[in-house]
Amino acid sequence: MSARHAATLPDGGAEDHDRLAPAIWNPVSNAVVAAADILVGEHVLDVFAATGTGTIPAAQLTGPDGRVDAVDRSPAMLDLATAKAEALALDGVFFHRVEPAEWTPEGPYDAVVSCYGVLLLDDMDADMDRIVRLLRPGGRVALSTWDDGTLEPFGEILLEVLREVLGADTDQEGIGAAGPSAASGPPSGLAFVENCRRLASAERLTDWLHARGLTHVRVEQFGLTVPLDADSAWSLVLGSGYRALLPDDAGALQRVRTAFVERLGGAFVLNADSLIAVATYQPVE
Repeated sequence: MSARHAATLPDGGAEDHDRLAPAIWNPVSNAVVAAADILVGEHVLDVFAATGTGTIPAAQLTGPDGRVDAVDRSPAMLDLATAKAEALALDGVFFHRVEPAEWTPEGPYDAVVSCYGVLLLDDMDADMDRIVRLLRPGGRVALSTWDDGTLEPFGEILLEVLREVLGADTDQEGIGAAGPSAASGPPSGLAFVENCRRLASAERLTDWLHARGLTHVRVEQFGLTVPLDADSAWSLVLGSGYRALLPDDAGALQRVRTAFVERLGGAFVLNADSLIAVATYQPVE
């Protein structure tokens, strides 16, 4: 596809994001949903559902008597997710264009799932605290984040190219080490980076979940490597949190793309190692 700033794309990066679903988002989302141990008839919330990679398997587990609320701020993402649900005749799925931290359901949930979505929360601690309180006592949270050192040297190469093309004004120090998330868009470049860094190890993620009042926390590493050609590598940039770093000028963006894919080479293998966490909500009475 021709290189354009993600903000000007009709789909807001949704199609680029979904292009990587078979290789990255689907296997990780399936692991998150499996960790949530969803049962038939349960009510589930998918936080930053994106194109439905976690929503669809969750709905298949809850069955026709269950309910899955998929929330996201991106209409383009939800349009793709809706099409998938309709194709599979999943009647128990409901899509909502809303900030996840502002979502108010009719009743409590049995499980909350989020595939890299917590990294997009504007105030990650306060917003997640509110989301956790949407669970019934004994409800589960299952989510994924990036592991320490994931997406390198992919991110470092992108940052180097941006500095070369745009000059010294590029100030997103360390974006590569943090990595991208779902393509719904980060709260801001630096806040997004900080969210990723804070959860980029099993120990940090465990401590963060305990601080949210969750118990029985378990975190497992999910190893994943993905070969990328030039088109899929650029789709990862446009369809993820990396797009927040890209220039608005079409000419500059084309120069970034050309230099970036050339620097990656023709046989680049992406380190997409992730962390899968599950925890239980037991409010103090």
